[in-house]
Amino acid sequence: MTISASQTGHSNTATISGQTRRLAGYMASALQAPLPEEAVDRGTLHILDTLAAIISGSRLLPGRKAIEYVTQTGGRGECLVLGSDRLATPLDAALANGMCGHADETDDSHAPTALHPGCIVLPAALAAGEHWQRSGTDLLRATALGYDLVVRFSLALGAYKFHGEGHCVPGMAGVFGAGAAAAALGGLDADAMRHVLSYCAQQASGLSSWRRDADHIEKAFVFGGMPARNGIAAATMVASGMTGVEDVFFGAPTFLGTHSSIGGTSDMLIDGLGETFEIARTNIKKWCVGSPVQAPLDGVQTLMRDSGLRYENIERMRIHLPTLATTIVDKTTMADLDVRYLVGVLLLDGDLSFEAAHDHARMGEARIAALRSRIDVIPSDELEALRPERQSIVEIDTTDGRTLTHRTYAVRGTQKNLMTRAEVEAKSEGLLAPILGKDRTASLIATIREIGRVENVRSLRPLLVA
Repeated sequence: MTISASQTGHSNTATISGQTRRLAGYMASALQAPLPEEAVDRGTLHILDTLAAIISGSRLLPGRKAIEYVTQTGGRGECLVLGSDRLATPLDAALANGMCGHADETDDSHAPTALHPGCIVLPAALAAGEHWQRSGTDLLRATALGYDLVVRFSLALGAYKFHGEGHCVPGMAGVFGAGAAAAALGGLDADAMRHVLSYCAQQASGLSSWRRDADHIEKAFVFGGMPARNGIAAATMVASGMTGVEDVFFGAPTFLGTHSSIGGTSDMLIDGLGETFEIARTNIKKWCVGSPVQAPLDGVQTLMRDSGLRYENIERMRIHLPTLATTIVDKTTMADLDVRYLVGVLLLDGDLSFEAAHDHARMGEARIAALRSRIDVIPSDELEALRPERQSIVEIDTTDGRTLTHRTYAVRGTQKNLMTRAEVEAKSEGLLAPILGKDRTASLIATIREIGRVENVRSLRPLLVA
């Protein structure tokens, strides 16, 4: 199945740059190109981890609201809304699954760009895979393609600088990853892929005002649901015969010329394509909380283990974080991003469960409030300069006169300290089993581990419905 733009529209090849030709050609051939072993191995883990984030997120407020929305406004379709028994249109399924995937901070993250690729790319790929009835191998290859593009577009926009200017990187760059994955599964040829990129550019949007969203609902929309929905919209519109601008990266105005905070060029979009696979360079979180909180939690847990630290021992705590990170995790109203709250729970409970990380009511607990007043969150330009590494320094003055210090250099789950398959599967089991049951969870984990044996993505439905 190959869908060509020339079936319905005229292609003016004289106005197309070499970079865009290469990018569109790579997208069109992605399902025919085997992935290297590392990308296959890590890719199956990221698919499992994202499925666990979506299904567990379907029970949280943003996920529930997303499912309610597509139930109320959408017609019955052919694509599953995970964690429910609802079938929706491809666009509605991508929207709901994307919002469920980022209903909290469980999903994967890409440190150099501050992105959460899984909740963007996989919902679009799943919807497209069901719509066009593609195989598990096709799903994996399309997902890897989506990760590659969302990262490259983010870097070309300027990632952290772009975010600092008030833009939302996932919303702006994510649509291209979702669109590429969906379009590849739709069998679009290189001419059609250029039109997909143009429709993605028209829909790219998002502001970092999400930080004022106390309920995480708008954040789930702009980080996951919106780019996933917009990406599959671009793919299905072009697949239906709609044509567009031949090259949105060449001429005037251009997408990057209008939006990039660093003067990014289309060369950045093709750098390393087919050689470096970003799905193998994306982090899987040990803790189901925001990425900037991972390092402080690792540090406090280490001090608890090695120094016998307990809640009662805390006289004063200083948490040094990269400067930008403090704007996200300090004085926030979101439980799964509040570093003071999460550290307090870890000290009180001896561990940090998924439930506790999302317990907004517990944020006002007296013992946690008392500890919060003794914690200083300190912006560090030194740690900021080390990005994309997410380091932190925890210093604790104890009631018995000691000063304990721990610097986290490589958080568990990041590229220098990868989680094993067993660890990722155990994390996923803990999130999935309460909803799917132990037997179905075990079957899902085994199926994703051997995703190349899946002949039709629709056959996954019985393992994902609830």
